[in-house]
Formats: sequence, C-alpha cells, structure tokens
Amino acid sequence: MTTAEVAEVVALDKKCLGGLWQPEAYTREIDSDKSTLIALHLSQPETQKHQIIGMGCLWSIVDEAHITLLAVHPDYRRQGLGQLILFKLLEDAIARNLAWATLEVNENNLDAINLYQKYGFQVAGKRKNYYQPAGDDALVLWLKNIQQNEFKTKLARWKQQLTERLSTNSYSLK
Repeated sequence: MTTAEVAEVVALDKKCLGGLWQPEAYTREIDSDKSTLIALHLSQPETQKHQIIGMGCLWSIVDEAHITLLAVHPDYRRQGLGQLILFKLLEDAIARNLAWATLEVNENNLDAINLYQKYGFQVAGKRKNYYQPAGDDALVLWLKNIQQNEFKTKLARWKQQLTERLSTNSYSLK
C-alpha cells in the first residue's frame, strides 16, 4: 500500500469495517518498519484502471505477528481473496522471522473464523464487548510455530490450492 492509496483504503475501511482507522493511522502504518500493510488491487488491463478491493495489516511485535486488519469488499467475498490476504500476511511474518501469529475476530463472523481455523489458528481467549457500538465479543486466535518446516510445507500446499482457486475466478497472484 502507498500513501497515494490511503483515501481509497479509508473508503474501503468504512464500507467493510465501519471506519475502524482514520487516514493518519494508515499513513503511520505505511511509514512504520514494524508494519506490513497490503492493498489488494483488481486490475482491468483493457482500461488500465485498478480498484482496491481488499486490505490487510500486520504488526511485528517482538516475535509475534499481530494481524490487525483483514477486509475484502463485500462484492468480492467468498472468492478466496481474504485467504490470499491472510496467506500474504503469514508469508511476511515468516520472512520477518516471527514465531507466531495472533488476531481478534468477531465471534459472530463465522466465515472469518472458518478461514482462520483452516490456517491453523486456535481460540486462545475472548475479549468481552470488544466491538463497539454493538458490544460484540472478540475471539483471540493464535497460530503457533509458523517457523517450523511443517507449517511452511502446509503454507506451500495452500499457495498451490489458492492459486488454483483464484484462477477459476480469473484472478492471478502477482
């Protein structure tokens, strides 16, 4: 993600997350060497236009990858794009030599919970009234041992499966 894309990302944030972060927060994350901020672009070669349809953010805290954001535009959900963002964040966590990953997810967001559990995240706890104004609880999820060869092998297998799934929707990894 670049600073030139912040306004478009903030609009996507508002649509997907209810306006979780302001422009200054995105700019701060872009400038931080402890953060990875991903924007997922849908490119239309015939018009040379692109649209940001997804985003993700990871904070590197000591040896932890804290995934703070993961969102896909509602029109593009259930096509493997959230999985692509999560995959790229985990790839980055491995490259940063982080030992585990963590995140919070709304306990009512069953699609997201299923995605995270597919990648091996497990429930470690609950944060009461975490999501406002509704007062929904958050599940705290952890994924351990991401530097172990067993996890890296699984990640490589998931990359192949993800590439195949994306190609069925005419998407490609770049």
